[in-house]
Amino acid sequence: MNIKAIGFYIGHILRIEGVLLVPALLIALFRHEQSALRAIGITILILMLLSMALLTLGRRGPFWKRRRDAEDSRFGEGIHAREGFVITALGWIVISLFGALPFYLSGVIPGFINCWFETVSGFTTTGATILSEIEALPMSLLYWRSFTHWIGGMGVLVFLLAIIPLSKGNGETFHLLRAESPGPSVGKLTPTMRHTARLLYAIYVALTVIMIGFLLAGGMPLFDSIVHAFATAGTGGFSIKNASIAAYDSHYLQTVIAVFMVLFGVNFNVFYLILCKRASQALRSEELRVYLGILFGATVIIAFNTLPQFSSLGNAFHHSFFQVASIMTTTGFSTVDFNLWPELSRMILVALIIIGACAGSTGGGIKVARAIILWKSLKSEMQRMLRPRTVKVVCMDGKQLDDHVIRGVFAYMTAFIAVCLLSILCISIENYDMETTVTAVLTCIGNVGPGLSIVGPTGNFSHFSTLSKLVLSANMLIGRLEIFPFILLFAPTTWKSRT
Repeated sequence: MNIKAIGFYIGHILRIEGVLLVPALLIALFRHEQSALRAIGITILILMLLSMALLTLGRRGPFWKRRRDAEDSRFGEGIHAREGFVITALGWIVISLFGALPFYLSGVIPGFINCWFETVSGFTTTGATILSEIEALPMSLLYWRSFTHWIGGMGVLVFLLAIIPLSKGNGETFHLLRAESPGPSVGKLTPTMRHTARLLYAIYVALTVIMIGFLLAGGMPLFDSIVHAFATAGTGGFSIKNASIAAYDSHYLQTVIAVFMVLFGVNFNVFYLILCKRASQALRSEELRVYLGILFGATVIIAFNTLPQFSSLGNAFHHSFFQVASIMTTTGFSTVDFNLWPELSRMILVALIIIGACAGSTGGGIKVARAIILWKSLKSEMQRMLRPRTVKVVCMDGKQLDDHVIRGVFAYMTAFIAVCLLSILCISIENYDMETTVTAVLTCIGNVGPGLSIVGPTGNFSHFSTLSKLVLSANMLIGRLEIFPFILLFAPTTWKSRT
């Protein structure tokens, strides 16, 4: 295990987090929010000192000499797959720990575990909250709370690799992006991973800016437009209003947010193909067609199922589309209390919590691509049972899937079910009703936010015990990192020396 390389990357992550806190510091300074200003300032100082220490330790002794002698490697022997997993998992834990300090040091959220839960929920783009009076927070901390969504949406390491050249083309960036990127497989849009990371962030920034423009055109204040664009782009769902998007009684604003939620739930490869004037190839994406089919199919069913609760069919479709888009993209915004919807509609939303958005998007869940692969693998096995000598291959977008991709999907689903069952057993100690217990776990590991019953759109997670908050925080990290990096971080074999 290359400990110095891990420290080197963690040092860069902490330094970037300190820089990202500067806008929140300026807001606190401008608005004379003294407690927030002091808390953010202390956090930035701690981050900078610690990052300098880690970066300095990574450059000493034989390690630094090897770096000078070998231009193709930053860390002597370099980093491999297991270092990539460790850096990713450890990076997300560390950035959440220090990201919680402004809330804790300012005293706006009581107890460090509550601050940790809120920050993990932000960076993992879950949107689950322990706050009942969101509007009471200082503006600077409301900004930081929403901005964690935007950074976490595309990925902490993707952002790091997009702005800092940390490797010389020796495969290190691939190991890092493979550990952080959502979906059953990872590929490059451009010849190098660094250029791919930059391109992804360029698309991400452009869509965010366009959304801000649309919200401003609808009369939403500038600050509100920025933070809600952050939350939508990251498919996170933190609003600065207690009533979430229902606080904005405007079908235009709600529709804009719903449409952009759908867009950010699409695989970013689709946007790349469109920019390359290959729109026809993008629209032939099997995952995109299934994603839109599920979304609009669920919208229609729920609209008719909930029609008696609305004044018109148009209103029913409007709120149905918003909530389906919000849940399937794992954003978690709400315009109505879907806890009061008929059982069919609520169960459809639970299914969407599990399925989630597309691979390669900012959304969570198991991903539509995995659902397609599982379905096709099931069909293939059934056909093989009927005709044992028949050779069946699983294809997607006209290309045969490698066996390791299919094995990875089944391994992921096995781990997903195991983690969910274990977490549900832990949460059930508190003796809440089944809807609360089950959906609290599903919505956290799916990075959605609201569940049903007590953790519905009008509720929160403040009533859970410290143990349950830690379990649910782990679920959020496990879901965002797609299980394996988090598990491998704590596996003893990961830390053993190579033989």
